[in-house]
Amino acid sequence: MTERLYFLSDSLIAEVEVLACTATAEGYAVELRATPFHPQGGGQPSDTGWIGTAEVQRVVQDGERILHQVNRPLQPGRVLARVDEQRRRLHARLHSAGHLIGHIGETHGWQPVKAHHWPGEGKIEFVPGLEPRPLDGAALQAHFDALVEADLPLHSEVDAAGQRQVRFGEDVARYACGGTHVRSTRTVGQLSVLGLKEKKGRLLVSYDMAGA
Repeated sequence: MTERLYFLSDSLIAEVEVLACTATAEGYAVELRATPFHPQGGGQPSDTGWIGTAEVQRVVQDGERILHQVNRPLQPGRVLARVDEQRRRLHARLHSAGHLIGHIGETHGWQPVKAHHWPGEGKIEFVPGLEPRPLDGAALQAHFDALVEADLPLHSEVDAAGQRQVRFGEDVARYACGGTHVRSTRTVGQLSVLGLKEKKGRLLVSYDMAGA
């Protein structure tokens, strides 16, 4: 099992150990003992960056392993890894914004069931809870802005089974989540796109971030 360093650390540079490097049709797949790179999944794109002099082009989950697709072979042993900071920060903002939107939907009686946090494609899908209430764009925007302005800190906990729970502040909904997040809500920034649509009894919220 690959240890996920990003679960409890925001460090984008880490000394890592290369366990294996296998040639593939796309280049080389590298397995590390522990990784600072987030793999694609959970509605979030993968990190990119560098392992030694090799460029990390994509990171994927393979069972309990995380594989790093790189452009040149690496020898087993210790090497320095660096995550692309600009890409990570953007994805962390988008993912964190999704948490806030999910929480706001819950305060109106809607339950989030699907989330997609890709740049230009952000969307959260809700199903009705016990007592769903109407939610319009103005109310969602005002609540979102208030949560950002409150600068609520991130709380992240990992249990003995390796499952992580994430929340902002004390009152925002807690979610089981393997993604990356900002340290506090003010870092999320402003929404540049916000749209709401009800379809077949479901509520669809689309969003994007300023500066994305």
